Amino acid sequence: MVSHSGLVTVMTRAARKAAPRLRRDFGEVEQLQVSRKGPADFVSMADERAERTVVEELRHARPDWSLHLEEGGTVEGNPAKPRWIVDPIDGTTNFLHGYPNYCISIALQQRGVITQAVIYDPVRNDLFTATKGAGAYLNDKRIRVRNADRINKALIGSGHGAEPRDLAEYLRMYEVVAPRCHGLRSSGSAALELANVAAGRVDGYFEKNLKIWDIAAGSLLVTEAGGIVGEFNGESEYLNKGDIIAAGPKVFAGMVALLKPFA
Repeated sequence: MVSHSGLVTVMTRAARKAAPRLRRDFGEVEQLQVSRKGPADFVSMADERAERTVVEELRHARPDWSLHLEEGGTVEGNPAKPRWIVDPIDGTTNFLHGYPNYCISIALQQRGVITQAVIYDPVRNDLFTATKGAGAYLNDKRIRVRNADRINKALIGSGHGAEPRDLAEYLRMYEVVAPRCHGLRSSGSAALELANVAAGRVDGYFEKNLKIWDIAAGSLLVTEAGGIVGEFNGESEYLNKGDIIAAGPKVFAGMVALLKPFA
């Protein structure tokens, strides 16, 4: 049995507490009250309820720590203490269309570094966890990236934003990457796609213009599973800039070579 850190236990408890209501709401998705935030970017009552539940659990455990939330913005805490980064439903558009690919993502950031990560997939009951320096796990089993020796053997995940310019740029990237890899997929959840890289389900992932809550937990999973995470030019400011490539070492190098012109 894996012995998780106390903080991962707190994060796991928060995600699991929010999940049952999400499952019920997912089963009644047509009845959800939905308001529009922007093109293809919806916020639902389910999203807000899940975030409240996660926040209540985290604040109960560490009442003086700050939070950075997708829906609720910043909840101030002691600036000398770590902060939680929470996405209550990564894959909201999937969720609202009844497409079963979404997750709860929680990360802990200390002095600018992500040190703890939990991604919970309520559909498959998959729990991904990582602590910096202690490895990555799926349902308490150690996971490793799958490191294909060439990009033409790799299954690659990706995605794009809602703005027309995002789609136009993605199509240009697609034209570059798709003919040179074994397959290219878009699942609609950046956090889950990063978790899948860590678990060896896909060989790599790339996307631009993401937010920190989309990638904080997943990026730690990948690095703790032996992968590399960086920007399109290979640099390491992806948490701040939101442009990300994640893969095993050999595939990462191949992806950077293809995508560097889009940095």
